[in-house]
Amino acid sequence: MDSVRFALVFPESSFVPVVLGFFGLGTGYLIYGPQELFRAPVRDISVDRATGVWGIFMPGLCQLLAGIYLFVGLTWFQVFSDKALFMAALAFSVYGIHWFALGWNRYQQSDARTNGGMSIAFIIISALGMVVFYRVGAWPVGLLFTGLACVYVFEFFASVPLGRRAAGAAKGKTMVWGEKGLGLFHIATGIWLMYLTFATTLNVASGFKLPGG
Repeated sequence: MDSVRFALVFPESSFVPVVLGFFGLGTGYLIYGPQELFRAPVRDISVDRATGVWGIFMPGLCQLLAGIYLFVGLTWFQVFSDKALFMAALAFSVYGIHWFALGWNRYQQSDARTNGGMSIAFIIISALGMVVFYRVGAWPVGLLFTGLACVYVFEFFASVPLGRRAAGAAKGKTMVWGEKGLGLFHIATGIWLMYLTFATTLNVASGFKLPGG
C-alpha cells in the first residue's frame, strides 16, 4: 500500500523573537562595558564570577534561544519568510554560544588571550551581518552589526599582547586602550540594543511604526 504523506502548513507569524536576543545581549553589554571603561567595579574573583554568570545567562542563553527559535521557524515550520532572518538566526546562535565560553572563562578567571583569535572570526560574521541588513534596507540592524564589528576590533587589541611589554606582567598600552575602547562600544551598542528591543516590542505589540522595529 502506498504510503500517505501529510504536510502541516502553519500561518506566517509576525512574532519574530529577535527581542529576546536584543535584550539579552544588551544587558550583557551594559554589565561588562562600565567595568571595562571605568573599572567599575574593579575586577576581583567575586566580580569575575558575577559577570561570568551574567554573561552565560543573558547574552548567552537569551541569544541562543532566539537563534534556535528562528532556525526552527525558518526551516521546520516555515512561519518566517524574511530571508534576512537566516542571518539573524546564524548570528544569535553563534553569538550566544560564544558568550557561554566568554562567561565561563570570566567566571574561572581563565587566560583571555585566546579571545584574540575568536575576535577575528566575529569581526567577519559582524561584517557579514552588515552586508545582509544594509542591503535589504534594515539600517538599524545594520548599525547594530557595525557596533558589533567595532566591539570585536577592540576585543582583539584588548586580548592580544602587542609590543615590548607583551611578556611582562602588566598590560601594555595597546591592551589598556583596547579594553577602554571595548568598554565604550559595549556601552554604546548596549544602549542601541535596548532601543531595538523597545522599538520592536512596541511595533509588534502596540502598532507603533518606530524605525528598527
